[in-house]
Amino acid sequence: MKPSLLFAAFAFALLIQLTNASEGDRSYEFFHCVTICSLTTCSPDQSLPLTLRLTFWTCPQNCEYTCMHRITDAAKLSDDPILQYYGKWPFHRFLGIQEPASVLFSLGNGYMHLRHWSVLRQKIPLTYHLRPYYLSWVVVGVNSWLWSAVFHTRDFNLTEKLDYYSAALSILYALFFAVVRILRLRSPILIGAWGMLCLACYTAHVSYLSFVRFDYHYNIIANGAVAVLHNLFWLTWSAWQYTSWSHAKGGNRAFAWYPAAGVVLVSLAMALEVFDFPPYWGVFDAHSLWHLSTIPLIPIWHRFMLEDTRFEVEVGKREDKMRKD
Repeated sequence: MKPSLLFAAFAFALLIQLTNASEGDRSYEFFHCVTICSLTTCSPDQSLPLTLRLTFWTCPQNCEYTCMHRITDAAKLSDDPILQYYGKWPFHRFLGIQEPASVLFSLGNGYMHLRHWSVLRQKIPLTYHLRPYYLSWVVVGVNSWLWSAVFHTRDFNLTEKLDYYSAALSILYALFFAVVRILRLRSPILIGAWGMLCLACYTAHVSYLSFVRFDYHYNIIANGAVAVLHNLFWLTWSAWQYTSWSHAKGGNRAFAWYPAAGVVLVSLAMALEVFDFPPYWGVFDAHSLWHLSTIPLIPIWHRFMLEDTRFEVEVGKREDKMRKD
């Protein structure tokens, strides 16, 4: 082995140590294993299996994966703690997919949105003013879960940002829609102004993360604040529907509990993120189970959209009839 190539291999391993490090990849054992693996197996004529090449694995990255699981298997045998590597637990990949459970459950969430697309288009009247916002909600949701699946397939800088930005867009759009629906905005000027404000906030958020600093803590706080505000809007609306004042103003929506149930259950599901733990069987961690738990919650919102549309259309017809009479 040429000295220059040996130095390059050690320099590459050292670079790995200094970027995005976790306890596992900072260890000498991992450093040594990856270095030896890279020196002995990575050569210009070496070729990875097709599934790994299709998912953009390189030989050094494959060495990292092999060493990670070699050390993890030894830790399990000796009852030592399981460590994270580059911010992730040691998952077993499938066909080159880094986190197969999270990918599967992300696609499941996207499917739940997509399968209601035709139902919403069919059952929501073309003349109903909220129809475009309901359909846009589906599009934003599918987009968000698609990029989540891509990110969990392979964690690159680009796929990570697309996942984070899509999630932020989904959360902010949910707040945009909540305000339009709950405050019953009908004026194009008011809706446009509110939409421009949301767009400006989103642009500033993405610009900061892209051009100033990709700050994970800021991203969590910003998205969390928007989500809390969104939840408070819907919880207040749901509670209002069961008051005597609401009934006197034509409320009496028997389905008004849907939004409250939706935001509460999603918040409880997100609590899984707090209880982080090594993946069971190298597949199911807290994050993947969070994605799994949100799949059955999506139909709650679609059911609300349909019920609310039906109620609003019927009320509108009665009001039109009264005005004519």
